Amino acid sequence: MTTELTSPGALDGIRVVDLTTILMGPLSTRMLADHGADVIRVEAPGGEAFLDSPPKRSPSMNPIALNAHRNKRSISLDLKSAEGAAAMADLVASADVFVSNMRAAALARLGLDAETLRARHPNLIHCVANGYGSTGPYADRAAYDDAIQAVSGLAGLQARITGEPQYAPAVLADKVCSLHIVQAVMAAIIHRERGGTGQAIEVPMFETIAAFNLVEHHGGAIFEPPEGDVGYIRVLNPNRKPYRCKDGYAAILPYTTPNWVAFFDFIGKPEFLKDERFATHPARIANSESLYGIIVDVAPNYTVDEWMAFCNANSIPGNPVLDLADLADDEHIEAVGLMPVLEHPTEGKYRAVKDAITYETTPTRLRRHAPRPGQDTNDVLTELGWDAERIDKLG
Repeated sequence: MTTELTSPGALDGIRVVDLTTILMGPLSTRMLADHGADVIRVEAPGGEAFLDSPPKRSPSMNPIALNAHRNKRSISLDLKSAEGAAAMADLVASADVFVSNMRAAALARLGLDAETLRARHPNLIHCVANGYGSTGPYADRAAYDDAIQAVSGLAGLQARITGEPQYAPAVLADKVCSLHIVQAVMAAIIHRERGGTGQAIEVPMFETIAAFNLVEHHGGAIFEPPEGDVGYIRVLNPNRKPYRCKDGYAAILPYTTPNWVAFFDFIGKPEFLKDERFATHPARIANSESLYGIIVDVAPNYTVDEWMAFCNANSIPGNPVLDLADLADDEHIEAVGLMPVLEHPTEGKYRAVKDAITYETTPTRLRRHAPRPGQDTNDVLTELGWDAERIDKLG
């Protein structure tokens, strides 16, 4: 993502109405906005409480707001009022995509469900990101990231290692589902641009994260009848962890046979490769707890720099363990410009986190900083043909 305020992106000309809250939906629409879509964020009067948590310099402008709402415009509407509903109807009529994470019943009460909107606008792409698929018995349950990590098996994976379930220290379910929303919307746009119509899309968090977990963890249970338990042995291993070195922690991951030959030679144990537990790749996977236990034992004999020199010399994946606070000063992060310091018109200097992907001809760009809640209401409604008197009636 470059910082120029010009040049359209791959989704230039696509208008997205963003009726989402918290992180899953807003992150997905920000990615669409980064690609040039005109994303119009519809906010309730007073803004969103989630974005009002500290640290912040102004109401509803915390760090998540600054990075999850860039390249968008924001309008404030009371959708339960007649004028607010009318404004929303006009906005949707101008849109290519509608994205929401409201529950189905709430959308239906507002007349914003897929059946109602697509009857009026057949070319509209209507995407709802919900907690659980609408055809299942959990459809009406409330859902946040922790609840989805629990029910999807993600938190339980930790119990297979430590005996106690644990949440990932990131809103992993929200962010993974954001990527699926973007993929689904872009696929629907391509379909429509090739002569198709709009369509209704549902991205359920539970099913999405369950499927995400099962890619490598389905294990022998994928077969009928089962050929073993669920779980990928190499990953569900208490010795798969950052290793304590003489002066810090590091990831050290010999993987291929040449990697292990170099590793065993480095630690002075070349005979280990003749051990039937470690002689072949399948054997090493099956005995990964014992194998990684060797790294646990020998890692403290060397400094992090010594391990990195060895790993780099032998094409072995390895890195020091950094704290998030260290990333801004990392030489690679600095060289690729992942965290540029920008100047927000009201919030001052801040570190953005740019799109990490590079594109030869359609790079993502910063076209506008995150808006304050409702700051674009007048401009957007004027574009839709509303006069000043009617806009004033919105309050």
